[in-house]
Amino acid sequence: MPASAVTPRSAQTTAALPVVDMEATVLAAQIDPRRADSTQTPGAHDSVLAVEKALQARNLLDAKWVDGYFGTTTITAYAAFQRSLGYSGLAANGLPGQSSLTALGQGRFTVSRVIGPGAKVKRDGYTINTRTQAMLTEAERLLGRTLKLDQGSYNPGGDPTSAGTHDGGGVVDVNVDGMSAATKTSVAKALRQVGFAAWVRNPTQGDWPWHIHAAAINDTDLSTQAQNQIGDYYLGFNGLANHGADDGPRIAIQTWEDYQRTH
Repeated sequence: MPASAVTPRSAQTTAALPVVDMEATVLAAQIDPRRADSTQTPGAHDSVLAVEKALQARNLLDAKWVDGYFGTTTITAYAAFQRSLGYSGLAANGLPGQSSLTALGQGRFTVSRVIGPGAKVKRDGYTINTRTQAMLTEAERLLGRTLKLDQGSYNPGGDPTSAGTHDGGGVVDVNVDGMSAATKTSVAKALRQVGFAAWVRNPTQGDWPWHIHAAAINDTDLSTQAQNQIGDYYLGFNGLANHGADDGPRIAIQTWEDYQRTH
C-alpha cells in the first residue's frame, strides 16, 4: 500500500470522536435545570450526552443521569470536575468553559462552536467583559442611542437587592432616567435581540429604582443566580423570585452568537 494511502492512527482516532457543540451545551446547562420536567433543550442532546458519558467515566456522574438532559445533577458533577482541575469560584460554576470542556473531552470528544466571555473591561466605571461590551454596543447601534450602566458584572455582594445575579459576568443594569415607557420597552427589546435576557424593573417589584436588568445568555462566567434567570427567560418567566410570567417584549430568543450569524 502506498504511504500516501495510510491514515495515521491519531487521525483515525480524532475522526471517530463525537463533536460537542459548546454553544448548545452551555445553553442546555442554563435551561434544563429550570424545567419542571425532563424535556431536553433542542439541538443539545448529543453534545450533552457526550459530556455526561465523560463525567461518568471519571466516576462523577451515575449512569442513570447519562441521558442528554443537563439538569442539576449534571451541573453538580461538572462543577466537581472543574474543581478537580483546580478551578474555583466562577470557573467552577457548573457551566462548561472552554478549558474545562477541552480537558474533559481529551480522547473522548472534540469541541466545536467555542464561546467565552473575553477579558474584563471598564464601562461607565463598572467592570464587564468584552462579550457583554460588544452586545451593548450593538444594542446601542440598533437603538441609535447611548446606554448608561447603573451596575456592572463581577460585583459579588455589591448590591444585596440583586440576589447574586451580578456576582459573575454577563449581567448589567441599564439606567432609564428620562426614558418614556415606550423607550424603556424598546431598549429591553433591543437588548433581547442581541442575546440578553432583559426586563424593565420597577420599584413595585423590589427594593430598587426603575432600571433595565439584562443577563447575557451563554456567558460562561454567569453566577448561578444569573444562570437561573436565563433558564427562566427561555421558559417564559420574569426572572424574579415570584416566578411570574415574562412581562417583557416577546421576540424569538437567540444568543449573541446566533445574532452575529444572521447580521
